[in-house]
Amino acid sequence: MSAQETGPLSKVDKNIKYLPIISLTSPAITPPSIAHQLPHFFQFSDHITFHIRCIAAIVGQFKWRKVTVIYESKNGFSAYSGILTLLSDTLKAVNTDIEHHSTFPSLPSLSNAEAFIEQELVNMRSRSNRVFVVVISSLEMAVLLFEKAKQLGMMEKGYVWIVTDEIASFLDSFDSSVVNNMQGVIGFRTGFVRSSKPFKRFRSRFRSKYRSEYPEEEEYCNPSIFALRAYDATWAIAQAMKNSPGKISSKDLSRAISSSRFRGVSGVIRFKNNVLRQMPSFQIINVVGNSYREIAVWSPDFGFLKSLEKHNGVNSSGSFEEWGPVYWPGGEGGVPRGWVISETDKPLKIGVPAMGAFHEFVKVSLDEASNKTCVTGFSINVFEATLKRLPYYLPYVFVPFNGSYDKMVEQVHDKGLDAAVGDFSIEPGRFQYAEFSQPYIDSRLVMTVPAKSAKSNITWMLKTFTKKLWLLMVAMHMFIGCLVWILERGGNTEFEGIGGMLWFSVTVIFYAHGQPLRNNLSRVMVAPWLFVILIVTASFMADLSSRMTVSRLEPSVLDIDTLLKTNAPVGCNGNSFVVRYLTNVLHFKPENIRKFYSGNDYLEAFETGHIKAAFFVEPHAKVFLGKYCKRFTQAKSTFQLGGFGYVFPKGSPLVFDMSEAILKVIESGEMRQMEEILSFPNCSSDALRDNSSLDLEPFAGLFILSGSVSAFGFLVAILRMGRNLQILSYIQEALTKRRIWRWASIHLSRENSRENSTIPKTKDQVQTSTSVELANFAH
Repeated sequence: MSAQETGPLSKVDKNIKYLPIISLTSPAITPPSIAHQLPHFFQFSDHITFHIRCIAAIVGQFKWRKVTVIYESKNGFSAYSGILTLLSDTLKAVNTDIEHHSTFPSLPSLSNAEAFIEQELVNMRSRSNRVFVVVISSLEMAVLLFEKAKQLGMMEKGYVWIVTDEIASFLDSFDSSVVNNMQGVIGFRTGFVRSSKPFKRFRSRFRSKYRSEYPEEEEYCNPSIFALRAYDATWAIAQAMKNSPGKISSKDLSRAISSSRFRGVSGVIRFKNNVLRQMPSFQIINVVGNSYREIAVWSPDFGFLKSLEKHNGVNSSGSFEEWGPVYWPGGEGGVPRGWVISETDKPLKIGVPAMGAFHEFVKVSLDEASNKTCVTGFSINVFEATLKRLPYYLPYVFVPFNGSYDKMVEQVHDKGLDAAVGDFSIEPGRFQYAEFSQPYIDSRLVMTVPAKSAKSNITWMLKTFTKKLWLLMVAMHMFIGCLVWILERGGNTEFEGIGGMLWFSVTVIFYAHGQPLRNNLSRVMVAPWLFVILIVTASFMADLSSRMTVSRLEPSVLDIDTLLKTNAPVGCNGNSFVVRYLTNVLHFKPENIRKFYSGNDYLEAFETGHIKAAFFVEPHAKVFLGKYCKRFTQAKSTFQLGGFGYVFPKGSPLVFDMSEAILKVIESGEMRQMEEILSFPNCSSDALRDNSSLDLEPFAGLFILSGSVSAFGFLVAILRMGRNLQILSYIQEALTKRRIWRWASIHLSRENSRENSTIPKTKDQVQTSTSVELANFAH
């Protein structure tokens, strides 16, 4: 008996008020007046808030945004409705709303319970939501509810059913026909430690007694949490009476029960304010086949766990999907979406901007032939392509909106519109009103300014290469010229004197050098260097020709700082968030910001000097620059934004489906084809080319090859110079001091005598021959 059922009896029989009453029923919202009506009432079950939090955790785990709540108002007591308010508040924490709730009268009060339940289920089936939560129900009501649900096809694929402790804890007691009607149901029941000695002793005695009294129901002989708590409640009363010898009053007995503390078969028993004080854990179960399987444990402290007994005490953010697949109604498969487009749903009212500045994205016009409003543009094409990739049909109607983009987002929040489609920038200030889909096009804030022709002067020749590349070319050229001169000057009269070296260094650039190279090493070094000169010279001529013949444009204003310092007027779309961004983020003065509502207005404002720069989101900038690329260009200052997306109410299940469909459109390549609508092939991209200089990177491999060959030539030249300067004598003297020379001489003399079979040479002869051999080796 619950507190709500016991309360009215205290008014009939005042003696009941003073009797200790222990309730084993599932928890409910207890009105404050119960504490005065029944001061000795003990709630021997978990607090209702833990059950509500477990429901919210399951719903939030699968990201269902709407649920339908079913609960039975037992005996007409309205206090049960307080659960609805508590559940609604808890579900909002996981971004879920109660779309509909159905209150069933108690089963005995219904004259035709089957007809009533069937009609309620038909009404719920006609709605779009497919997630049903049975919060409070008697066993008789639950059995009839799932029987009718299966008959109406509401236990098929796409449906979700969640039951609470008072149903899930009795699954062991249901026969096979009832379990068959509940296939795929997810539920939770109060968990307890099954490995404790008190529980094992109680289970053994319970089974023995149950089998003796109900031999035909042997398979249902496992004790439920209610049997455990009934035993613990009886033990609590017995202990209280044992600790109070002699005659005991009801008040004293209640005080003794409230102070009880012992380890029972269901856990540690202790009370606080006459309510069982335990930190519960719930087993998440899934009905499959003739029984069910335990797939996880949920704890208020740790969330979802594989097993509470094996838990290490660290908070977990895991999903019970990680520990095995869930069997849903209709069979295994992906997580049900939780909603469908029902037959009774009206077409979605999709708002579109009627006052957009760039009609290439959204254009609202009137078809005079049919007298209907036509909506076209890039954003509309993307939206229609996205709808084709949804796994269901989505009815909609476009509603032109005459107002700013921010006002349209607020209309979605206020339920005036079901969604909004267009060139909506995803920016933080709008998330307090609505949710956005995956961006279908990236975006930045771009500063556009009038273009001016770049100056043509002699410095262009130097700008062709970077300073680093120029210095490296000169250094390598001089280095190779010096090496060739060193190698050739001894045997080539053309390289006598410094003048010959300099003349060779100049003429080799134009392949006009007349001096023949007689040293093979010189030829090896010059060959790769001539190849480097060929490639670099060709690149130089190509880039220089481009710079001198193609018209170049550069921004008339380089950056935002210049605009701010000069208090220059700037323009932007008056209906977009850019006005707010320029003021709050970039710190432009409001009086310097000019608002425009058409793309053509910018051109006139630039021509008259009304503005010095315009700020566009990147897709709009591409359209504007595509039309006027010879007259305007993009400045260096850009700011990353969130892209363009579609607007939906908070918690809308369409957000995920539309985002997934947008990704499919992008991956298929269809998005790139539609973006070609925004391109303007008549606009030459050369006019907007980057004027950067050629760097070392493209020629790095050639320089490494030539440098390696030159380094080898340099080492050989050093060795030859060392021979002429009698470096070997110095080496011989140094080695003799370390007795290495003597060892080498003896070793070589022995080898020579063995090979030539001649008389061994003297020490001087050995040293002389060895010196010759080393000199030849060095040569």
